[in-house]
Formats: sequence, C-alpha cells, structure tokens
Amino acid sequence: MRLRLVPQETKWDFFSRPTLWLGISGALMVAALVSFFLQGLNLGIDFTGGTTIRTESAQEVVVADYREALVPLELGDMTITEVFDPTFEDNQNVTMIRIQAQDGEEAVTADVIRDVEAQLRTVIPDITFVSVESVGPKVSGELIQTAFLAVLLAIAAVLIYIWLRFEWQFALGAVAALVHDVVLTIGVFSELQIRFDLAIIAALLTIVGYSLNDTVVVFDRVRENLRKFKKLSLKEVMNQSINETLSRTVMTSVTTLLALISLFVLGGDVIRGFVFAMIWGVIVGTYSSVFIASAVLLKLGVKRDWSKPDNTAGNQFGNVDA
Repeated sequence: MRLRLVPQETKWDFFSRPTLWLGISGALMVAALVSFFLQGLNLGIDFTGGTTIRTESAQEVVVADYREALVPLELGDMTITEVFDPTFEDNQNVTMIRIQAQDGEEAVTADVIRDVEAQLRTVIPDITFVSVESVGPKVSGELIQTAFLAVLLAIAAVLIYIWLRFEWQFALGAVAALVHDVVLTIGVFSELQIRFDLAIIAALLTIVGYSLNDTVVVFDRVRENLRKFKKLSLKEVMNQSINETLSRTVMTSVTTLLALISLFVLGGDVIRGFVFAMIWGVIVGTYSSVFIASAVLLKLGVKRDWSKPDNTAGNQFGNVDA
C-alpha cells in the first residue's frame, strides 16, 4: 500500500473565499513592511562592513566575560553570541564576535585582531581563533545594491517568461505570488532579527524559483483544462486544476521540507539562516501558488478564445506537455 499525503481524488473548493485569502496575505505583507521600516534587518558583515571572528574553547562561554575583556579596546559596535549546535562536542564552545568597521579603515586591522585575541586570553587561556572574515564598507554597499538588483531582475524575468508562455493575467498572478513570498520572508527576518547576509539573498532567489515551479505546474493544468472543458466557468476549471495537481504539490513540498529540516537540525550554524529561509520559503511558496497566484488570476479573468486548438494565439503556446 503506497503512502498518500492527500487522497488520490479531491474536490476541495479553494476559491470559496478568495478575497479572504488575499486579505490575510495583504495584511501579513503590510505587517512585514512595517517591521522592516521600523526595526530593519539584522544585516550581517556582508552588508554592513566589519569583521567576524569565530572562536573556540573548551571552557564554557560567558558572554559577559568576553564583553568585559574587550571593552578597553573601544571597538565601537560589537556583537558577541554563543553558537549552539547539536554536532558540537561537550568541550567545544564556539562564539561569533562581530566588530564594526573602524573609522578610516576598510576592515579591522591585524593589530586589532591580535589585541582582541590577547584580551580574550586573559579570561579564556585556551581560546583559539577558528576563522576571521572581513568586509569593507565600500564593498558591503555594493553588495546591497547588487543583491537588491538581483531579486528585482529575477522577478522581472519571471514576469516576461510567464507573459510569453501564457498571458499577462497569468504573469501578474505569478509575480504577485513571488512578491508575496519575498516580502513575507524579509518580514520574518526583520521581526525575528535573524542575521541577513548574502546567503539569505541566495535563499530568496531559490525561493523565487521554487515558487515559480509550483505556479507554472498549476497554470499549465489550468490552460490544459480551459481547452478541454470549454463549458466550465474559470472558477470551476481552476478548482479542478488545483485538485488534480494537489498530490504532486504536497508531495514535492513535504519531501523538500524533510531534507531542509534535517539540514537545519544537523547542518550547523553556518548554513542555519539559509536553511531557515528555505523552509519558510517552501511553506509560503506552496501557499501562494494555490491561494495567491490562482486567486489573482481568478480576479483578473482570462480570455477563453485562445484555448481553442485551431486559434492562432492558442497554437503559439503549443501543447501542455512541457
């Protein structure tokens, strides 16, 4: 007997309250934007400039002792956090020390790093510096612009692709879902103040691709059913299409989440932010493909004449076997 996460045949009405789903998503997006503008993102060194020092010792970490030891150096804005990871040994205590870029310097100098190490050894004699990473303010500013441009270009490319493959109503529905996913992901990172760095930008672009894949699968089935069931209303066709692809959508999302949750638990702190963004993205991406992209398409409506096999516009799109 094969495992089924959803019944083989479903007849659920996903559009009994489309305005409600759009309203809830709109409210969440507003909350995400409010959080973003009020408290901003916890930008990593990639975007702010400065130096990240990763230390390790057998002695238990006391953040207050670390901070007290470094106060005489007057390094300005500094963050010290203990790193927890289930893969660490009992005597493996790791901390991340983030130091802002100093005035007139591209990054924390080697002399400053030596001073930091010397000061920390006064309270933790066996401390070792596992890694030191520095990014200058100029480079970090360029990275912010490049990252923002990358996300915008990805969404624009999706708009053009869906427009050419389907119609403009489909394109607007798909882009609405992608903007929804990106805004909610940024909102979660702002609200929880999880470190936001270049790895999260990579996660955002991956989320865009994942969400688009789900949306295109649903839209392909909608287009196919519009040709097959010419007497059904658009709402009935879309409900049937989503029900027909629901098993595939749920199975893909669940198997992806199983892998991501394993990485989140066992992958270590270095990739934990990226994996968290992916987990959140898979959840909201699956939701938006069903309730946002399709709901927007239903609100906009779509012409039925292009769905005729002998129509010129219909032939332009070809078969739905891709």
